[in-house]
Amino acid sequence: MSLIPYLGPWTRAQAAHLLRRTLFGPTHQQISYFSGISMNDAVNQLLAVTPVSPPLAYDAGETVVAQGQPWVSALYPANPVSNQLCEMARVKSLSAWLMRNMNYETANIGQKMFFFWHNHFGVSFSSDARAAYTYFELLRSNGLGNIKQLVKDVTLDPNMLIFLNGNTNSEAHPNENYSRELLELFTIGKGEQIAPGDYSNYTELDVASGAKILSGYIVQGIRSSTVSAASATYFNALHDSSTKTLSYHFNNATVPNAGAQEYSNYIDIIFQQPQVAYYLCKKLYRFFVNYDITNDVEVNILPEMAQTMIANNYDVLPVLQELFTSQHFYDNAYLGSIVRSPLETVFSMLNSTETQLNVNLTTDYNVYFNMFFACGNMGLDYLNPASVAGWEAFYLSPAFSRLWVNSTTIKFRFDISSGLNVYGIPISGYTLKIDPIPFLNNLSIPSSADAVIDDICELFIAKPVDAAMHNSLVNVLTNNLPTFEWTLQYNDYLANPNTPAFVDPVRQRVNLVLDRVFKMPQYQMF
Repeated sequence: MSLIPYLGPWTRAQAAHLLRRTLFGPTHQQISYFSGISMNDAVNQLLAVTPVSPPLAYDAGETVVAQGQPWVSALYPANPVSNQLCEMARVKSLSAWLMRNMNYETANIGQKMFFFWHNHFGVSFSSDARAAYTYFELLRSNGLGNIKQLVKDVTLDPNMLIFLNGNTNSEAHPNENYSRELLELFTIGKGEQIAPGDYSNYTELDVASGAKILSGYIVQGIRSSTVSAASATYFNALHDSSTKTLSYHFNNATVPNAGAQEYSNYIDIIFQQPQVAYYLCKKLYRFFVNYDITNDVEVNILPEMAQTMIANNYDVLPVLQELFTSQHFYDNAYLGSIVRSPLETVFSMLNSTETQLNVNLTTDYNVYFNMFFACGNMGLDYLNPASVAGWEAFYLSPAFSRLWVNSTTIKFRFDISSGLNVYGIPISGYTLKIDPIPFLNNLSIPSSADAVIDDICELFIAKPVDAAMHNSLVNVLTNNLPTFEWTLQYNDYLANPNTPAFVDPVRQRVNLVLDRVFKMPQYQMF
């Protein structure tokens, strides 16, 4: 087993697998397009991340900028009550914007990489929506870039400084929270405890020394009425200027006083350890391939990924380029091997059926804000990872992604499917429901019941379906009538596209098929 290039047939099956892992829900047209170009071109296009527009003001609590305008660098009101109302409005906008980004994702890995890094650093929302937006943009725009630089940038990000108390870490009052998580979770990883205070990759001495190295920063401008952004400011008087000594895991390196540059020097030392690349590649592997790290993967795949990462000075893009073009990635064993997170559950339903909101700003953002809470009900509050380690489904052995589904969350998944396909979900005077007619018309042969089911299964079910499942879904589509009846029904609709008596039965049958698929165990995996 190794990361040798994939040389097998490049078909819709391989393209669909790649798209399911890199997007929140591919469309039929996207599978057609990416299967029609070479694998290398497909991977390169998916790794070309494009920018996203900033969140917009839409809630009445926003009194500084006009509705429909970005607020990300706007001041806050000086009045405390207005300041709080403005913050609440911006948090709502930010929450809705996160959901909208996934619903309107272009065909690249940008949103999935943001999800990966947001989970990796595990930062919960601070108390300034502008600071949260800046942090999110840092993760999104650097998702495929240099990890070492990203760690340096995150270290001094106001959101992180507040979250892990870096803004209170001083020579007089050292705080080890960030120093510990920098090693344990963000870079080298906590190994087995091999002695008191020694965790294979670092020791308590490194945690204590790291806190001294990282001291001296405060955060200014939080929800300010005079400053347009929160920022980290270094104060030499708060910094521990002694020479720090690290443990034998870091070759007993000494870190002399370097003021505001010292944190960067320390992170450079951490990244000199090969274990950092191995730890980070294991997380990438679990996110994009499979949570089950077999001995073969441990011995053969992860070291190759780590070697590629080190050879490219800790850039992410070459690592994923090699992974996504490898024979290993397209092994049938990894089809449908990961349980969908709430985000993948909801946005696969929407994106793959080409369901996007485009009513008006207020309605769209209100609906997306409700989606944000729906995902929270299923166990994923996208503003607030469950802990600094991220969501348990990405790290807690042995269950991993299976933790997304339990007797409570599966009910929410089913309820969302029923709402989107059967009843409609009323939100702020608008009813959210999948209209499958445009989706149906874009399938390969909409007039063929068998072809419609084949296309739907290709989109939503990772593994090939057997004849019994296929026939069961055909019967839902045809209402247990012969398949030629569906052809007649669809052709009647085509001849009368504006007549509800012909359109509604077609719409209803496809909605019922989608509802059945979304409630199948096979849909919960991707």
